[in-house]
Amino acid sequence: MTSTIGLQRLFHQRIAHPPFQQAGEVVAWLGAMQGQDYAGTKWAFGLRLPGSTEAMIEQAIADQLILRTWALRGTLHYVAPADIHWIVGLIAPRQIAGNALRYRQLELDEPTLNRGVELIGRALQDGHHLTRDEVFAALESQGISTAGQRGFYLLQRAGLERLIYQGEMRRNVTTFLLLGEGSPLPKDEALARLASRYFLSHGPATLNDFTHWSGLLISEARAGLEAVKSQLVEQMMDGQSYWMSLDSPRQPERRLFLLPGFDEYVLGYRDRSAVLEPQFADAICPGGNGMFMSTIVIDGRIVGTWKRTLKKKTVEIAVEPFRPLSAEEETWLREAAHQYADFLGLGLVL
Repeated sequence: MTSTIGLQRLFHQRIAHPPFQQAGEVVAWLGAMQGQDYAGTKWAFGLRLPGSTEAMIEQAIADQLILRTWALRGTLHYVAPADIHWIVGLIAPRQIAGNALRYRQLELDEPTLNRGVELIGRALQDGHHLTRDEVFAALESQGISTAGQRGFYLLQRAGLERLIYQGEMRRNVTTFLLLGEGSPLPKDEALARLASRYFLSHGPATLNDFTHWSGLLISEARAGLEAVKSQLVEQMMDGQSYWMSLDSPRQPERRLFLLPGFDEYVLGYRDRSAVLEPQFADAICPGGNGMFMSTIVIDGRIVGTWKRTLKKKTVEIAVEPFRPLSAEEETWLREAAHQYADFLGLGLVL
């Protein structure tokens, strides 16, 4: 059954048979997309946008068609502009409450946090795009220390309060912008909407998977699922209850995919055993350090990792399969590697 789960996820996540024309459609379908690894995230969009290039994804970021902010679990995600206020509005209160101890350790009391957020907003007025260091300098000039992690937590707080988001890169440095006005949704409506986005795009998935992905309380996640069960089909697989779209998956036209690190195909679930043998867990996340390797997927199973090295005119791809690849699989690998090189606009060295 596990291979069936992986193949269905390839379809529902739109890695196989991607129907999208624009980056905003990708992230609106997924609900939210992991955004910790900027370079990898661009390829996560590229996988789901046939014929796209890295430059096109960067332009979508510059044009504010996709927005990067602290969302699910307080980590960086891309969301669609129409979704940012209700998603962050749903998630932020628990994240802010969860930061209370760290705020105290950093001597960030509520008056300091409020003043810091106000100053960040003031610095970004009139459409200013400022780097982290520039924002920190603005805070320091007004007597608010950004030493240690204080600056980071002030920026995150401004994001959680739906004041700012992360924009395009400037010489490989992130910039920050003011977020336009918008309103959150009533909590029950937001829970239902997030559950619908998740199970339609990530299924087959369990309630525990949704809870892990969203960072919600189990009671909140369950309420969201209960509200949208009519949109979903339930299947018992490997002794567990999985929920997914009513749409019947199609068999992938391709059998091998090169996924970036932090892709939703890996991070979108608490239990990864349906797509990954447990003995290889350390290979994709060495030492459980939270840094996820790029993966090779064949027939819905993770069968190895890969790394890229950028040169002036080429990209070098080195692979570490968990088992020997057949001659046919090596052909599929070359095809997938060429797809990635074309996305970058570079020649391939495999």
